[in-house]
Amino acid sequence: MHPAPSLVLFTTLSGLGFGLLAWLGVAPSPPRGLAGLGPLALAYALCLSGLAASAAHLGRRDRALKAFSQWRTSWLSREAWAALATLLLGGGFGLSLLLGQPVRPLGWLTAAAALTTVLCTGMIYAQLRSVPRWHHSSTPALFLAYALTGGALLAGQRWPALALLIGTAALQLWVWHDGGSRFARSGSTLASATGLGAQGRPRALFPPHSGSSYLTREMVFVVARRHASKLRVLAGLCAFLLPAALLLLGALPYFGLISLASHVTGVFLSRWVFFAEAEHVVGLYYGR
Repeated sequence: MHPAPSLVLFTTLSGLGFGLLAWLGVAPSPPRGLAGLGPLALAYALCLSGLAASAAHLGRRDRALKAFSQWRTSWLSREAWAALATLLLGGGFGLSLLLGQPVRPLGWLTAAAALTTVLCTGMIYAQLRSVPRWHHSSTPALFLAYALTGGALLAGQRWPALALLIGTAALQLWVWHDGGSRFARSGSTLASATGLGAQGRPRALFPPHSGSSYLTREMVFVVARRHASKLRVLAGLCAFLLPAALLLLGALPYFGLISLASHVTGVFLSRWVFFAEAEHVVGLYYGR
């Protein structure tokens, strides 16, 4: 799949923002008064920036509001409603913090809605049978793990962040290892795609068309294996190893900022790989 910058930004920034909102909602002693505005404003800035980036990916941005109408069948629509609910609940919880009287149930609801939004984002990709690498329960689990990890770093939760870095790293390594064989395990071939398997083993005589198209630009992106391996290593170092080492040292305040910056850089890289390595079954028609 084509790793569109808008989708990389959307999944990274919104995950961080909703992850931070989740931690603020369940914090036993959330910052009150004006001190609580900073973390809340940061969370909203990340959430809204990510959602704006996702809208930029739409071909017809004027129809963005129609995404709310398909909530019965579309995970994208459910994500939109969950995001709206999160922002409204978070606004109410933020107001209670500003007044110095945090409403704890409202914070818990904000956290639940935030994680539901991230779950819906992950399910947008996990539901796609046409992309076997994504069509797995580990996809939403990884989205949630990244959101909780980034949110913990943003919230200054040192030890939970360290534990989540280790857990998310283990999950990501397993996904990278297992994901490479999912297309083969799905059984999708040119014979199954054309329905001609009973007639023998078909092969393409000519390509579907001679020039580029939406399908070749968006669905048949190819990243060299050696480049993907290098990016995986770099993503792992930035997203997990360096932040964990800095949190263990943790003697200086700025270690937390450096670990956060490193983690976000690693998440951007891992998201790029997430999209670039995904093989769409339509690639079978192009000999991929």
